[in-house]
Amino acid sequence: MCFSATASFSAGAVLTVIGIVSLKKVQHRSQLPFASIPLIFAAQQIAEGVLWLALPGTDTYHIDKLVTYFFLVFAQVLWPVWIPMAVLLLEKHQTRRFFQKILVGIGLMVSVYLGYCMIRYRVSAEISCYHIEYHQFYPETFRVVGGVMYIMATILPPLFSHLKKMWILSVTVMVSYLITASFYENYIVSVWCFFASVVSLSIYVVMLEIHQDKA
Repeated sequence: MCFSATASFSAGAVLTVIGIVSLKKVQHRSQLPFASIPLIFAAQQIAEGVLWLALPGTDTYHIDKLVTYFFLVFAQVLWPVWIPMAVLLLEKHQTRRFFQKILVGIGLMVSVYLGYCMIRYRVSAEISCYHIEYHQFYPETFRVVGGVMYIMATILPPLFSHLKKMWILSVTVMVSYLITASFYENYIVSVWCFFASVVSLSIYVVMLEIHQDKA
């Protein structure tokens, strides 16, 4: 989370609880990737809590570099593939699966590109104005297109789901992104991940729907 180490660790603890109760609703292994999303967010928030503690020191350089990459791998490499794939695995309707497979492909392209940039170009993090700011010196040419493709891969998949409450996930993530882009423009990577983690509650709501349908 972008505000403090305590806030990050607290968010991580809450998300761990949400993740555990979501996993308890799993009835088939195909539901595991979706139900585990809150736990992945928890790991991400805990990692940023560690980063808060490591950044001020000069003798923790290797730790903050490691945690910076750990956080960004989740934010930019994992999520564009994980979210559409997790939603796809829950889908039974062939037409809907077709569109979701397209979104998985888009997410995979974004993930591969951002993963390459992370290896090829310099990445760093610093505490700035009571937030963590991630500096990523990636080529500007793909920034806008890549951003649109990232949003497509992470926000659109739930809208193609047959599950009635899945739309809540897309709406809450989109609203959180708009809030972040409007008020925390320079800290989108960090702040949006915090707000997006809050919508893990919608993951539990969807898992409840699945559980009730199977009952």
